[in-house]
Amino acid sequence: MQYHLEPAEKVFESLGSSEEGLSSRRAEELLASCGKNKLKEAKKEPLLKRLLKQLADPMIIILLCAAAVSALLDVLSSEIPYDTFIILFVVAANAVLGLVQENKAESAIAALQEMAAATSKVIRGGKLEVVKSEEIVPGDVIVLEAGDAVPADCRIFECASMKIEESALTGESLPVSKLTRTPSDTNGDIPLGDRKNMAYMGSTVVYGRGRAVVTATGMNTEMGKIADAISKAEEGLTPLQKKLAGLSKILSVLVICICVFIFGFNLIECLIKGEPITAELSLASFMTAVSLAVAAIPEGLVAVVTIVLSMGVTNMSRKNAIIRKLTAVETLGCAQVICSDKTGTLTQNKMTVVEHYGEDEKLLATGMALCSDAEIDGDGNVTGEPT
Repeated sequence: MQYHLEPAEKVFESLGSSEEGLSSRRAEELLASCGKNKLKEAKKEPLLKRLLKQLADPMIIILLCAAAVSALLDVLSSEIPYDTFIILFVVAANAVLGLVQENKAESAIAALQEMAAATSKVIRGGKLEVVKSEEIVPGDVIVLEAGDAVPADCRIFECASMKIEESALTGESLPVSKLTRTPSDTNGDIPLGDRKNMAYMGSTVVYGRGRAVVTATGMNTEMGKIADAISKAEEGLTPLQKKLAGLSKILSVLVICICVFIFGFNLIECLIKGEPITAELSLASFMTAVSLAVAAIPEGLVAVVTIVLSMGVTNMSRKNAIIRKLTAVETLGCAQVICSDKTGTLTQNKMTVVEHYGEDEKLLATGMALCSDAEIDGDGNVTGEPT
């Protein structure tokens, strides 16, 4: 149902609710069937799978192959495989650094989500209650006042000069005046930004008050649809990963060519000299070819790349920027053009007085304060109509 095109009475009827709200028992039943009013979290991958992902890099695979060959050569030569230990240490350090960074970023994101846990004013059984926003269900009647965050998509049925800031959804920085009536002259659907009788999850009431009936929660909200589209987006390789993958291919071809060339060259040289090709000679030629191939692999490259990216992540964290993956730092550094809506990104969407004039500024300030509905809480946060 397109709730913004229907009268409030029909919306209540379809949701099995009324202006008195749902009963507590009915709300519990709907919560059990519809689920919590929160966006779906991505399923966490097990530690082993994340570790294998760290080792799936082409350069790491080449290093592991080099370590195996180096160990084989040292064992056959009755020597201690120092090179193998060094290569394995580099690979292990790279994987651990990547895992630690991902865990730190996920912990920071989880902490932010805990901070964002909010409560809402809901009418249930004709009584006003304060419940967790995640426990709101379709059919709940919520009370909205200046400073409240809209917890779910809802149809407004009572409104007193209510204005809602919807920049997170529409990009419109100015608050939108809300109405209760159903639009009469509509040719089909109405764009989201023009639905004056609706309020959406992720928006904030900046002026006035009103009441609304919840029509959608969680992933069924407009914000949930955006989150679902983002979760389905395919993750591509960063420029650095593409370059390292290209280098890995070149090195792989080079290593194979060196092995074949040196091995073949030694055998051909023996044939030219008329020397017999024995098993010992063939093994010695093969070992020489493999040794040269292993020497061609830059074992320190992975370590250098990881250390440099880790330094970038550390510097970004000092600027309060959370980087989930190490390679994302390099991607940001490669950006030449960033397209962004200014509200809430380049600007804070907050009005600030920068200059003031008047013959009696104290009287002017008093008059402006008396004509304002703004309120300041204990933390210094201001709520109310900006103008």
